[in-house]
Amino acid sequence: MMADAIVLIILVLVVGGASAYLIRAKKNGVKCVGCPAGGSCPGSQKMKKKKLAGSVIGRKTIQISGMTCGHCAASVEERLNLIDGVRAEVSMSKGNAVVFYDREIDDTILKNAVEKAGFTVDSIRVL
Repeated sequence: MMADAIVLIILVLVVGGASAYLIRAKKNGVKCVGCPAGGSCPGSQKMKKKKLAGSVIGRKTIQISGMTCGHCAASVEERLNLIDGVRAEVSMSKGNAVVFYDREIDDTILKNAVEKAGFTVDSIRVL
């Protein structure tokens, strides 16, 4: 009986604390509650599709290990899109990035961008 009461009190405290955290975060305008970047990560808003300066001359698929959420995919996409001549679309569920390019891009440049985002490149394939 006493053990049940203690468990109930702990449960109420945990749920109450979590609710207070969520309410406080939403009042402060955080779009992505629980985000390691404090809600300011690229995954907290829809990213604009990057436009290339020239016409697309090719596509590559990069298989990526370690992406576990939308924030992971957004950070990889953001890193790849920093490369001149590259537009990337990253899928966390498929574990890959499709890269469109308007000039020749060396695979090591793509690999380095993914690794700077904190993930591992398993393969790069020309489509």
